[in-house]
Amino acid sequence: MRVAVLAESFLPHMNGVTGSVLQILRHLASEGHETLVIAPKAGDVEADLRGADLSGARTTMLRSVPLPSYPQVRVVFARAAKLAAHLREFRPDVIHLASPFVLGWQGVAAADALKVPVVAVYQTDVVAYAQKYGLPAATSIVESHVTRLHRRSTLTLVPSSASMSQLESLGIDRLRRWGRGVDAVRFDPALRSASWRQRVAPGETIIGYVGRLAPEKQVEDLAALHDLPGTRLVIVGDGPSRPALERALPRAVFLGHLSGDALGEAMASFDVFVHPGESETFGQTIQEALAAGVPVVATGTGGPVDLVRSSVDGWLYRPGDLADLRARVSDLIGDESKRRAFAAAARESVRERTWEALGRQLVGHYAEARMLRPIDDALFARAATRPAAPPAPATEGTPRWSRFVALGDSLTEGLCDTSRMPKGQYRGWADRLADLLAGAREARLPASAEPFRYANLAVRSRKIRDLLDEQLPRALEMAPDLVSVFMGANDLVSRGADPLILAKGLERAVVDLRSRGIDVLLVSIVLPRRPAAMIFARRVAVYNSEIRRIAASTGCMLLDLEAQPAISDLDMWADDKVHFRSKGHRFVAYRAAEALGVPYADELATLDSAFHDDDDPNPRGWVRRDAVPWLWRRLRGRTAGDGLSAKHADYVTISRRPATVSESPVVPDAGASPVRDRAESPGADPTRRVRP
Repeated sequence: MRVAVLAESFLPHMNGVTGSVLQILRHLASEGHETLVIAPKAGDVEADLRGADLSGARTTMLRSVPLPSYPQVRVVFARAAKLAAHLREFRPDVIHLASPFVLGWQGVAAADALKVPVVAVYQTDVVAYAQKYGLPAATSIVESHVTRLHRRSTLTLVPSSASMSQLESLGIDRLRRWGRGVDAVRFDPALRSASWRQRVAPGETIIGYVGRLAPEKQVEDLAALHDLPGTRLVIVGDGPSRPALERALPRAVFLGHLSGDALGEAMASFDVFVHPGESETFGQTIQEALAAGVPVVATGTGGPVDLVRSSVDGWLYRPGDLADLRARVSDLIGDESKRRAFAAAARESVRERTWEALGRQLVGHYAEARMLRPIDDALFARAATRPAAPPAPATEGTPRWSRFVALGDSLTEGLCDTSRMPKGQYRGWADRLADLLAGAREARLPASAEPFRYANLAVRSRKIRDLLDEQLPRALEMAPDLVSVFMGANDLVSRGADPLILAKGLERAVVDLRSRGIDVLLVSIVLPRRPAAMIFARRVAVYNSEIRRIAASTGCMLLDLEAQPAISDLDMWADDKVHFRSKGHRFVAYRAAEALGVPYADELATLDSAFHDDDDPNPRGWVRRDAVPWLWRRLRGRTAGDGLSAKHADYVTISRRPATVSESPVVPDAGASPVRDRAESPGADPTRRVRP
């Protein structure tokens, strides 16, 4: 795999972003992947890079300007076209944005031009930084920019639960947790040095801090600790706030920037590590302190909440409460046995957080992004959320359901699926799915098991109000254990349709079903890939986004057809231009089976398609055959479903096992599938037998 890393910060400026990028490069190189780093150029960067271990990565350094209030941070203003040219030459399989903001935005634009997936790593809370640097007027602008950037990314990786909540509140979707690894060799309790302690703070308990000396780190809060008896504040790091901090903390020891073994020795030699910053998305130096076996006192907000276990390996103090900060530190410096217990727990807490493990996770996120990019490119319109990648096909397991009821309109009724059916009768994706579920169940259960029963209450032209008033009450009477709901298309093409109001109606039905312990398979709406359908694309996108929300909040299973671009291809659609042809119904049935965990559904789909020759499309006569009758019904206030009842208003039994004489099986018509309907319940229409 070829990975292009666009980093807002890189060598020679060493910070959390740079450190993470270097670790990523090492892991990708060890796995045989090729990498390119594109980053801001600062001074004689070629000389700096020559002495650095870049793990074989190529580099492209772009002209940049220093940030006025923080010259170590540099900003690239490259044209997206120029950036795209560099990327086109490298031909990346995925673009990794490290703490994206300015260069990251240009990278997203270039990725869209090249149709390359983007994985954005949220590492810097620039919204909080804008506030800390005295730019409150820019906060809303920065927040809007961050939102747009991450919504355009294929995936966004967040390091902590606090970051996840923050970005969710901004309406950013496709968020995945991805933390940071820690070098447990460099940061090791064994590196604690008596000579270092004697040199830096002889005979005193050391309270340490490691990090940038900048306003967002709130190092000035450490003034609450500087006069604790018998202690010495030791500060490692550099930055624009150092002169002011040296004046505010005259007793503190400032060691400047340390790295490598020197940093490991200093960290392990602290007695307590303190981190006062309230805008940390993660807190890498906290994790390094824990690895070094040093108890941590940190603010109880943001990234530290996921790292520090209060009263186990450190303390979390109330944000902004400096008296609480002082009390927590005093508790540790005054109790050596507690410090030792916290230190042992601290080391143990990070034992599994290796960069190797995090690197494997990252490569997995790259693979997911590569699956998602074609789905995004095929979307007709974008709403609040985008589809997730389809589930991996199951290879084992037994479907647990024995009573399946399908609800919906003409698509679930099966219109235009005439494959191996008598004239005037239809199969449809739901009938096919029922057969798959029954077959998978019978293959793994004894003959004495409860038979599989199926009902299809769908009727053409039905809408959400019909779902609520007619189909749902009947379904509840039947006490199913699985219900599919594929409904809303007829509403969405109506004049003035509001997808949010329609989704609320759908949600009421789903909540009612779920409250009875019934499993629900929700199916999202899909459009054919033709210009006329684009009129409804925005409505459908919003409605489908709500379906995803409903599925997530109610614990439904979801067949998200927006994640299956092939279903929009015109060869999946019948000559009437609004229903699936047999090929489309087969496709939906097998994708639904995958969503429900039917083993080997993908392989069964391949086999099934090999035995079917669908009728050739016949678009001639569409106006007279389909459009005029539809228009005539509309003018008269009628629908195609008026006067029709459900094709399986009660349960039919589906079995592939040979029927006994006493069961009096219904003999299939010539050419029908070997599935038999047995013991059809009263009320079912015998002329509309299921032939899955």
